[in-house]
Amino acid sequence: MARIAVVEDEASLRADVVEYLSACGHAVVGCEDGRALDRALAEHPADLIILDINLPGEDGFSIAKRLRDHSDVGIIMLTARSVNVDRVVGLEIGADVYLVKPIELRELEAQVRSLSRRLRGAAPSSSPSPPSDHSQWVYDQLAWALVSPEGGIAKLTANERIFVSLLVEQPGEPVSRSAIFKALGKREWDAGDRSVDSMVRRLRSKGQDALGRELPIEAVHGTGYAFTAPVIVRQGG
Repeated sequence: MARIAVVEDEASLRADVVEYLSACGHAVVGCEDGRALDRALAEHPADLIILDINLPGEDGFSIAKRLRDHSDVGIIMLTARSVNVDRVVGLEIGADVYLVKPIELRELEAQVRSLSRRLRGAAPSSSPSPPSDHSQWVYDQLAWALVSPEGGIAKLTANERIFVSLLVEQPGEPVSRSAIFKALGKREWDAGDRSVDSMVRRLRSKGQDALGRELPIEAVHGTGYAFTAPVIVRQGG
């Protein structure tokens, strides 16, 4: 069971989602906008936020960003738009899942269960154990997490996971900005697009906060980025 807040201004859809997910065994509260969400979270914490983008007042992108700035809560974004740039923006600011309306409630609940498992997998109580070689990092694909040689855990968002997956394929070898942009769903590298650099800054800050040390991710001048420490890729199981 997950504790879920559904932020949707369309009353009928909000009621349908709350009713369906509650019937599936989750503890669900409905909120019509960002202020209602803040009030709900002040009373009861949530494991997952199902968040519409087009909301009155503060939009879903802004809400997701401020949630992600201080929390690892799971975020599923809903939108009536199908433009790829919206998906990219949603994932860049830290959303875990992006769904386009009209949504199938069974698919939404499946995404809730999948994301809940990932979040539990990244929790300290069931987190991957640190590597036996204390000079090595672990990238846990199932838990969406980087584990430091000391056993500290940094949970990754969807875009951070894509980025780190590229880097750890060949530790020490730089990955080009073009390859990174393509993996993140962008058409081609744009020298004026600093979104990847912003993501790396957030990732480094997360490493300092969660692990108390810098992540071994370094910029390679004229190329891209590299993971500069030994790393074990763990696929779960």
